[in-house]
Amino acid sequence: MTFPGPVLGLVPARGGSKGIPGKNLKPLGGRPLLQWTLDAARAAGVCDRLVLTTDSDEIAAAGRAGGAEVPFLRPAELARDETPMKPVIAHALDALAAEGFTPWAVLLLQPTAPLRRPEHLREALATLATTGADAVVSVVPVPEHYLPHFVLRIDDGKLRFFLPEGERITRRQDAPRAYSRDGSVYAFRADSFRRHGSIYGEDCRPLVLAESEGVNLDSEDDWRRAEALIAARG
Repeated sequence: MTFPGPVLGLVPARGGSKGIPGKNLKPLGGRPLLQWTLDAARAAGVCDRLVLTTDSDEIAAAGRAGGAEVPFLRPAELARDETPMKPVIAHALDALAAEGFTPWAVLLLQPTAPLRRPEHLREALATLATTGADAVVSVVPVPEHYLPHFVLRIDDGKLRFFLPEGERITRRQDAPRAYSRDGSVYAFRADSFRRHGSIYGEDCRPLVLAESEGVNLDSEDDWRRAEALIAARG
């Protein structure tokens, strides 16, 4: 499929990590974590440029060896634990614009979601192009027992429904489905990001993935689950 303009694959991978130390280069299923994302992006065949944004010389070297460009290093103030993603994206777009490259769309691909498949990237961009949406974001279904209508809170020592309408829903099949962002794919128009100051814009469409493909690595338990899923794939 052809797209209205160039596609930027943007991979954010800073050097510091508290939950899983050194996670971006830590081996997962026989490959460094970062390499899973680079391989999926290259196999998808949709990125005109695949750019790694990092503050780490070691990660930069691994990224280049794995097929990514590293045309700049991210400044330290954009690589802290509390740094939000928006200024990281803006910094990358500004740096590339200074080279004369302005993408139609950005595929934000976080290494912490290693189980994405190339077809997920192609589907997200196809949806972005055909619907005129501002963004397409991958989600996984929330398990039925965690649906918002069944969630409770403790208020002054008493259990209450988190949503007032939850008291009226007694059967799980009557509750509306809910979805959680899994971190695998964020596809968005660059002009929408500039205009709205948001990945999601005003029209964000879902890319619904199976729960087994929605691993997001924030802890050692997540890592063990990913290893098990990779082993099960064979």
